[in-house]
Amino acid sequence: MTGTTWARTLAEGLLAEALPRRWAHVQGVAGRARTLAAMLGDDTDLIEVAAWLHDIGYAPRLVRSEFHPLDGARYLRDEVGADDVLCQLVAHHTAAAIEAEERGLGLELGEFARPAPRLLNALIYCDLTAGVDGTTVDVEQRLAEILTRYPPEHVVHRSITRSAPILREAARSVRRCLAAPCSGEVRGS
Repeated sequence: MTGTTWARTLAEGLLAEALPRRWAHVQGVAGRARTLAAMLGDDTDLIEVAAWLHDIGYAPRLVRSEFHPLDGARYLRDEVGADDVLCQLVAHHTAAAIEAEERGLGLELGEFARPAPRLLNALIYCDLTAGVDGTTVDVEQRLAEILTRYPPEHVVHRSITRSAPILREAARSVRRCLAAPCSGEVRGS
């Protein structure tokens, strides 16, 4: 079984029945990851695996801290024995450090080192260009959708508002690499 098949099977088992809308989004994120193959080279499979697994922390049986990046990364590290970089990507996806700070979980998120920016930017791009139903969306549409789902006082709304400039820049860096060969932003180190 390949890494991507394993990741898809694991994510499907955790999300498809319990959270079908989240499962649809995850499928879209993984689909977006495959579109980055020419840019990511040897890291393509890693980003696709991370895309399949980035939201598993929402699975009801994994919820511990109520913060899905941390719960997902801990599950992958502690129960599955996944690669450190994969755990880092799941833990830090989509500016999770800002939401961890908002939730008072900054120290806990620190259990996981920050992955290389080029890898994290690729995962952020995939997450922000897949809608809740898995269809391809514009980053601004995705950010707006998240903000409308949560009231302004909610931790997710506050976190997305604070992290929006970082998220936009991550997506822009990937789009630049898709438009022209990239020497360091996403493909290089």
